[in-house]
Amino acid sequence: MPDDSVIRRVAELREQLNYHNHRYYVLDHPVISDYEYDRLFQELKELEDQYPELVAPDSPTHRVGGDPAEGFVQVEHRHTMLSLGNVFNDESLEAWHRRVKNLLDDAEFSMTCELKIDGLAVSLVYVDGVFVQGATRGNGTVGENVTDNLRTIRSIPLMLQGQPLPYLEVRGEVYMPVEEFRRLNREQEERGGQTYANPRNTGAGTIRQLDPKVTASRNMQIWVYSLNDAGNSPYPSGQWETLEWLQSLGFRVNPLNRLCNTLDEVKDYYREWVGKRHDLPYEVDGVVVKVNPFNFQNSLGVVGREPRWATAYKFPAERAVTRLKEIGINVGRTGSLNPYAILEPVIVSGATVQHASLHNEEDIRRKDIRVGDWVTVERAGEVIPQVVGPIRERRTGEEVDFSMPEACPECGTGVVKPEGEAMHRCPNSSSCPAQFFELLKHFVSRGAMDMDGLGEQWCRILIDKGFVNTVADLYYLEKGSLLELDRMGDRLATKILDNIEASKTRPLPRILFALGITHVGAEVAELLTQRFASVDQMAQAADEDLIGIDGIGPKIAESIYDYFQVEGNLAVIEKLREAGVKLHHDIQIVDPTDLPWHGLTFVVTGTLSTMTRREAESRIKALGGSATSSVTRKTAYLVAGNSPGSKLDTANRVGTTVLDEEAFTSLLESPLEALQALPEAQA
Repeated sequence: MPDDSVIRRVAELREQLNYHNHRYYVLDHPVISDYEYDRLFQELKELEDQYPELVAPDSPTHRVGGDPAEGFVQVEHRHTMLSLGNVFNDESLEAWHRRVKNLLDDAEFSMTCELKIDGLAVSLVYVDGVFVQGATRGNGTVGENVTDNLRTIRSIPLMLQGQPLPYLEVRGEVYMPVEEFRRLNREQEERGGQTYANPRNTGAGTIRQLDPKVTASRNMQIWVYSLNDAGNSPYPSGQWETLEWLQSLGFRVNPLNRLCNTLDEVKDYYREWVGKRHDLPYEVDGVVVKVNPFNFQNSLGVVGREPRWATAYKFPAERAVTRLKEIGINVGRTGSLNPYAILEPVIVSGATVQHASLHNEEDIRRKDIRVGDWVTVERAGEVIPQVVGPIRERRTGEEVDFSMPEACPECGTGVVKPEGEAMHRCPNSSSCPAQFFELLKHFVSRGAMDMDGLGEQWCRILIDKGFVNTVADLYYLEKGSLLELDRMGDRLATKILDNIEASKTRPLPRILFALGITHVGAEVAELLTQRFASVDQMAQAADEDLIGIDGIGPKIAESIYDYFQVEGNLAVIEKLREAGVKLHHDIQIVDPTDLPWHGLTFVVTGTLSTMTRREAESRIKALGGSATSSVTRKTAYLVAGNSPGSKLDTANRVGTTVLDEEAFTSLLESPLEALQALPEAQA
């Protein structure tokens, strides 16, 4: 058992090392030598090795990385990680600014300008001042727990400065500095390995390494750019003041941020960094413009997953010129024939590009792109570069016009072009090998049936070996067969089979999405399963039944109806049923117009003590109501927890009925009283 002197020394060493980490990695102004730092670090490590009971999650020694993880645990974000809308020129920026002013009744407001870092967005959670959880953005609602990897980034404080807050969540962008990216590529070249494509993708892959030691070996950095939750603690009134406050807590905040009072100042900031962006030691692809006052942000609210109060003014795309050698055809999951450019390799935005998107035949003809052309290729932050168009002045007359093939290049079936669609398609959905490969990858993916362990490589092998000819065949795989495959060990085979078994009970929307029906994404699947209790009910639905669902138009309805007319598809569904895949809801489906809160709009704000905000919104929706983020004159109720903010002021101003948590809970127990309690104008 350590005595008091040891305990005090460990605490002193941690405090000193955290201080020097902040000076070196955040302020870029060290006050001791590397040798002195290493000596303090080694002393702490030896004491922790000698007294394991003194090891704590905020110890600087945790930055070196622990044992590899089996896989990442999913984390549900307490607040949705939003996406930004984009503008690409001054006119679009001015239009955004006008919309904001109109919504704010022509009020004047300041704006923050922040360089848009080309990295990986993460959420950092601190409890009592100690870093306890870090997660990726994921789909905005659910991300991956990468806490151990983020601990290795020395510019992320493990313990905050000043008086510790009970709870704090901030967001930031983790990135790989350009020089670190170059160092990794030099090492790859020396080893004869394949070089990495670009800092953004390499950095994102670094954070998603299962072995934290890999992350620790790379000099990753972070800029923190927003406060998302401070619990009940007071915090500043605007974005600019919040950035200064976060910096005082020990977070690394970009010193190039600027507070602007006019739109002309925003434009000046943008033009300054368009010209200087390549001088930065990290990659940026635009400027994020935010309305500064938080009361205005709250009033403006969110549309979909984009805040009205912010936009990204993207830098012009990087372009290069190269020769179009050939146009290839990729057959997609739904049978779409997707042309792509095969190029002479060229470097665009620091990445070597050999393939680029060509969209469809109509786009190729509109741009007059021919095989053999010299073409302009642009890469504007997207993973897949685009062919902008040909350089006609460099034509020799030997260039060749492109035509879509008459037969599918994968299965030879005649190609069709449905009326009103730009895409050509292979109609052989049941046995076209390219379509099935894409469908299988989709079926096992995380957003669908989530069969972890079955990546693209194993999907291809299972098809090539004849083990899987339909998605349903996955449920009939045997361990002995899997162990016959090269590089398939007992542990991986067990993991795959366990995850296949677990997928049998995925929720009905996930199963419907996994089937790969054309035009049925995750949102449409949710809409369908709110009306139909099983796949069988959907299979028997007529066009008019489907079109009657809010959010589903004739094109989607026709696609769903056609899918269930194909015998091969019905055979797959039957085989899934026989394997034990759950093809129905456990809940009873009711007509939404019969629910007591149909037509009522709620806004939930502040912190509730008996449920989370997401749980409150789910209960509202289960009763037929809708839950939005902004209070308007059409809002029936504002549910106000602790620290409700400006939404309470807005509700009082427009006459929205306000419920505290106790009143809301009572209303949940007697939902029919909700409509009766409303003023006549709102009812």
